[in-house]
Amino acid sequence: MDRHRTLTTSSRSATVARPVDEVWDVVASGAEGPQWYVDAAPFVFRGGVDRLVGGAGRRHRPPGRPRLASGDRAGFWRVVEADHAHRRLLLEAEVRAPGRVTLEVHVAEDEAGSAIDLTIALEPRGPLGAAYLVADLPARAVVTELTMLHLLTVLRRNDQAAHEGEAAEPNGS
Repeated sequence: MDRHRTLTTSSRSATVARPVDEVWDVVASGAEGPQWYVDAAPFVFRGGVDRLVGGAGRRHRPPGRPRLASGDRAGFWRVVEADHAHRRLLLEAEVRAPGRVTLEVHVAEDEAGSAIDLTIALEPRGPLGAAYLVADLPARAVVTELTMLHLLTVLRRNDQAAHEGEAAEPNGS
């Protein structure tokens, strides 16, 4: 996994040996049930913290269709952009924070299968936001790491489930 960090962003990149459309279906899934962008441990924790500080800590359910669309809400995220043609998903956190928090994921074809780029960014507001930006930097790196690891785990589980399903099907011979 490749790591990159600036003052305002923390990014992770990984390559998986799966077709790009299959990876995108998981990344942009709006299906009912657990989703990587809602159920990753850092986001469950952040929702709880938001409730403790007087925020809503929203727990919107995914919209219940195969893919997210702009304007959807899931967990505490609002979908700013779901560009299926370019496989780019941009989510904005609806939590108490001294600035704008976004999660962006891009999936592209790669020689080995699919390249996934995930970035969490904080655009601070005011002096409190500037102080929070610096104080939050190590935590943002950990959250980005754990989120990418969770997404990769979900992809691996889906891949295993698909292979088990293929093995269970009679071959008709």
